[in-house]
Amino acid sequence: MLRYKERMNFFKAIGCRVFQLSFRAALPMLPYREPRVLSSCREIGAVLEKENSKRICIVTDAGIVKNGLVAPLEEAIRASGRDLVIYDRTQPNPTVENVEEALSLYLENGCDTIVAIGGGSAMDCAKGLGARVVYPKKALGRLKGVMRVFRPLPPLIAIPTTAGTGSETTLAAVITDSVTHYKYALMSFPLIPHYAVLDATLTYSLPPSLTATTGMDALTHAVEAYIGRSTTKKTRRLSEEAVRLVFENVENAYRDGTNHEARENMLRAAYRAGVAFSMSYVGYIHAIAHSLGGQYGVPHGFANAVIMPHVLEAYGKSACKKLHRLGVVAGVCSEEEPHEVGADRFIAAVRELNAKMNIPEKITGIKREDIPEMARHAAREANPLYPVPRLMTQRELALLYYRIGEIE
Repeated sequence: MLRYKERMNFFKAIGCRVFQLSFRAALPMLPYREPRVLSSCREIGAVLEKENSKRICIVTDAGIVKNGLVAPLEEAIRASGRDLVIYDRTQPNPTVENVEEALSLYLENGCDTIVAIGGGSAMDCAKGLGARVVYPKKALGRLKGVMRVFRPLPPLIAIPTTAGTGSETTLAAVITDSVTHYKYALMSFPLIPHYAVLDATLTYSLPPSLTATTGMDALTHAVEAYIGRSTTKKTRRLSEEAVRLVFENVENAYRDGTNHEARENMLRAAYRAGVAFSMSYVGYIHAIAHSLGGQYGVPHGFANAVIMPHVLEAYGKSACKKLHRLGVVAGVCSEEEPHEVGADRFIAAVRELNAKMNIPEKITGIKREDIPEMARHAAREANPLYPVPRLMTQRELALLYYRIGEIE
């Protein structure tokens, strides 16, 4: 059996760390910004007036439309005297085809503003749409990676109906190539939405299962942003706040979807975690989750929830001190305990939280023959970009698929 701590090639490891250090050194000079936060769709009319918007393209999915969540948005837009069109075919893992279909609708109707309403998928699709609007001659695949989008996007308003992805704050859009099953990210500052509507009432209808997995998605963002090597005082503070809010509220939101305080606090947690990981990045949990989403369509939040404890264990001593601190913040251990004990208690608490919300311990349907290719994609995504506590090789990542999955 492959051991966890296989050592990465020395020169490759040095290259990864130098790359990450350069980004960390550049953090104070990079154009990070946060969206202007609105508390209700009723405020959108004033925003459209300010932006001189004429016709709005709403990007969402069929479930959001069916549940009536788009209705207050439509009402606000029409009350402001603007026209709108709706693209509602976004998939749970948005595809290149979704973006191109939305682009055709946007251009055919002479739109000048984008409003995304839904979970992270709708917002990722909307960001991809914005990128294609300003780069009409470039295929989406040519815009993937870090800082490939420089032109300002049309006004982009993000309205989350889940509390987890934090996409309303981030510079990332994750898109799936449905032909190759490869999931890739666009990461550029212009992709950060200009406005975010944080209205807890829009999350009331979120089913318990999605409340659980999107909540654990927010926790994953906070944890990975915190334990990595590119943190700042601000991102550490935001991550700690998000971890505390998730542990105090996600189960209450899961048990009672109309608990306004819990829903509102989960939106705050997702927002804080989104800001934190936009600046400090994520890690191998996300890299593995993206590969599973691309290959099998595994929902992102669900994948993160299952993967998280396994990857945190795999980091070993390199993450113990920071995980101990998060354990203290979450109220599952004391400051006096040794770091290793505190880290173990925090990981156990994550597993317990999953269990309380009926999130399974394993992901079914992973095929043995697919693991080498998925591990290759995960390693290529993470190394050197993600400033993880401990670098892992492609072979070590492959072992993690066996740990998280019921292998076919």
